Amino acid sequence: MELMTTTDALEAFCDRAAKFDFVTVDTEFLRETTYWPKLCLIQAATDDEVVLIDPLAVSLDLSSFFALLANPDVTKVFHAARQDIEIFVKLTGKVPLNIFDTQVAASVCGFGDSVSYDNLVRAITAVELDKSSRFTDWSARPLSEKQRLYAAADVTHLRDVYRELTKQVAATRRAGWVDDELTVLRSIDTYVVQPDRAWERLKLKINRPRDLAALKVLAAWREKRAQDSDQPRSRILKDDVLFELAMQRPLKPEAFERLRAVPRGFGRSAAAGEIIALLKPVEEISKADLPKLPERYRGPSPKGAIGDLVRVLLKSVAEQNGVAARIIATSDDIDALVLDDEADVAPLRGWRRKLFGEKALDIKHGRIGLVATRKGIVEFQVESDAAAE
Repeated sequence: MELMTTTDALEAFCDRAAKFDFVTVDTEFLRETTYWPKLCLIQAATDDEVVLIDPLAVSLDLSSFFALLANPDVTKVFHAARQDIEIFVKLTGKVPLNIFDTQVAASVCGFGDSVSYDNLVRAITAVELDKSSRFTDWSARPLSEKQRLYAAADVTHLRDVYRELTKQVAATRRAGWVDDELTVLRSIDTYVVQPDRAWERLKLKINRPRDLAALKVLAAWREKRAQDSDQPRSRILKDDVLFELAMQRPLKPEAFERLRAVPRGFGRSAAAGEIIALLKPVEEISKADLPKLPERYRGPSPKGAIGDLVRVLLKSVAEQNGVAARIIATSDDIDALVLDDEADVAPLRGWRRKLFGEKALDIKHGRIGLVATRKGIVEFQVESDAAAE
C-alpha cells in the first residue's frame, strides 16, 4: 500500500495497471467551503496491487493516471461514481472511458436503491468495514495509518464486489440495463453546469413569466460567481433569496432592506449593484418576449388514485424482478406517465417499457387490475366492457 508522491512511481504503476482488464478507483476530497471539490487523495487497485496517490505532492504529475482513465481497454470501476468523475472532468475536461459503477449494477441486481459501499461489501464479501475515518481532514499531511487503511479498503474490496456483480449481471442478462444507467455518468453534461441553465435545478415554483425571466438571470449570475470564486452557491446567495429577488425585483439599494430573506445592509454591497443591473433589463422585456412558464396539467392529479395504483405496480414489478424501483421509474416519471401516454420518460422506453411501462399504461386505462394475495400483488385482466367504461 504505497503512498505515491513522485511522477516516476506513478508512471510505473500506470504502465502496470494498463495490462489488466480493470482497475478500481476512488477518491477522497473536501468540498464544504468550495464550489469545486478539492482532490486530496486517489486510491487505485489492480488484481495484485493497491496504491494511494497523493495529488497534493508538489513533485507529482498526474498525467499518466489521466491517461489510464482515458484508456478504453481498461475498465475503471467506481462505486457511486458521480462525484469522483466530476473531479476528473474538472481536471482533464473529459469523462473517463469504459467506466463501471457498482452502485448502479447493485441496484439492477436486487441490492436496493443507492446501496452504500460498506453495505454492499458486507453483503458480498461478509467483511465489516471501519468507516470511522470517513470525515477526517484528507488535506492534512502526513496521513495517519488508520486513514491509509480506510482509503485502501475502498478499492481493495471493490475488486471482489465488481467480480461478483458482473457475474450476476451476466446471469440475469441485464448488461443492457446497466449500460442504460451508465449513459448519464458517461455524459460530460452531467458534470458541467452551464450558468444559463442553473435555474433548472431550482425546485421552488414560479407563477409569472417576468419572475421566471428574473430567476434565470439571477441563477446564472450566482452560478458564475460561485464558479469564478470557488465558493458554494449558498455562500453567494441561498435559493430562497434568489426566489425573493426574482419576485420582488428591487431596483434601488434601499429596496433590499424591505426583503425578509436578504441580510441587513445587503443593498450597499457590490453584489446588490450587480443584481440591480441584471434586473433593470428584465423590467423592460416586452410581454411577447418573456419566457413561457412550463405547462401545467389541469386535469386529475397524478398524485391521486391512478398514480397510487401505478406506484403499487412499480413496487410489485421491482420486487418480482429483484431490481431497485428507482432504476425502473422515479416518482416524477410516474407523474408524467399518468398525465401523458407518450411522455418522454425512461419507463416508456427500452427494457423498462417491456418490464413496467406497458403494464402502467394498462393500469391507467383500466385494461388490467391488481389484487393482493398471500404471495404478493397479482395482475389480472379486466373484461373489455369494464375497461371501456
